[in-house]
Amino acid sequence: MNTTTADSYSSSNPFDQRGPFLLSLFMTLVGYSVLVALPAINSAWVDQLGFTEVEVNRVASADLMGLFLGASATATLIRKLSRQTLTYLGISLAIVANALCTQYVDYETTLGLRLIAGLGSGIYTAVAVAGLGACTKPREAFNWMLLAFAISQFLELQLIPHLTMNGIYLFFIATYVVTIPFVRIIPTADFALVDLPATLAEPQPRTGLAWIGIAAIVISYINIGAYWANIELAAEAAGLDGEWAGQVISWSVLLSFVGCFVAMYVLKHFDYEKPILITFLMMMLAVGLLAVNISAAIFVFSVAMFNFLWIFIDVYQMGGVSVADRSGSAAAFIPGAQGLGQTVGPFAASFMLDFGWGFSGVFILCTVSAAVAFSVYALLYVSARN
Repeated sequence: MNTTTADSYSSSNPFDQRGPFLLSLFMTLVGYSVLVALPAINSAWVDQLGFTEVEVNRVASADLMGLFLGASATATLIRKLSRQTLTYLGISLAIVANALCTQYVDYETTLGLRLIAGLGSGIYTAVAVAGLGACTKPREAFNWMLLAFAISQFLELQLIPHLTMNGIYLFFIATYVVTIPFVRIIPTADFALVDLPATLAEPQPRTGLAWIGIAAIVISYINIGAYWANIELAAEAAGLDGEWAGQVISWSVLLSFVGCFVAMYVLKHFDYEKPILITFLMMMLAVGLLAVNISAAIFVFSVAMFNFLWIFIDVYQMGGVSVADRSGSAAAFIPGAQGLGQTVGPFAASFMLDFGWGFSGVFILCTVSAAVAFSVYALLYVSARN
């Protein structure tokens, strides 16, 4: 790569500037805050509001369905409306819905309000992710995002179990409020839509591959959603101490740091296809073991591997989509793809639990999801070699 050309392009790209980049980074952490803290939030809904395990999965699905709908709308509107306008809209919806959740605690109302909160979060997060995808080096931008994501995930899982239900909602409101003064620095021009110079462009970017990557994200996040929403509940159902299980989950998040650094090393020294195939095989093992038995040792192994592999997979998937489609539309849809997968996962899990299949059925679902995602990338790998 011509370094002079790269530096010149980067300096003229407003999304590479420190202010917009750090704001996009922070906004992704705020937008994903419900997603990363689902185990603790689900336990709070059960313990403090008396929701059943089935109801908890459906409330979580409503939140994530909103994320999908908001991000889907943003993927269409981001080329027509100002990114700042979309961000203000997302903030308003999220704040109002979370505020109303402090007043209405019955299951049906909470279900609807979490859908609206997720809608605001989806709009807000899609703008942030599109901003990171518009950086000159999107893979590096997403790696930094996921590193920060690991830190925020650890801190949230330490904080949220100590909050009341209203305290959790107020925490979410506060994270949106602190963003408001900085929305004005979000670049308004669609600079990201111009073509990269030939010296910076990846070989033969293909929009079709970007949308195949989006489909793979949906599939892989069915596993993530079902696993993350039920892992703490499954541990308690298996007779493990709930407080201990919560601590194992929160401390295992630190392995996400390792996943980020390993992914960064692999990106610089190896190809993209083989590592992600190996990673999905390991993910199948990590979640599949819980379908057989949930002992303390297997629980620790599964949670540790899951946190390492989840972040590792995201670096590949999110960066790959942004490189394949520089228009920003596919990147803006990434939170929607994640939200859709995480909607389907807990929702399907709720039916499995309702029908008496137990948590073994939930983790079989997780394994099948990881296997299908593996198959998608395997087919791409084989077709590329041919």
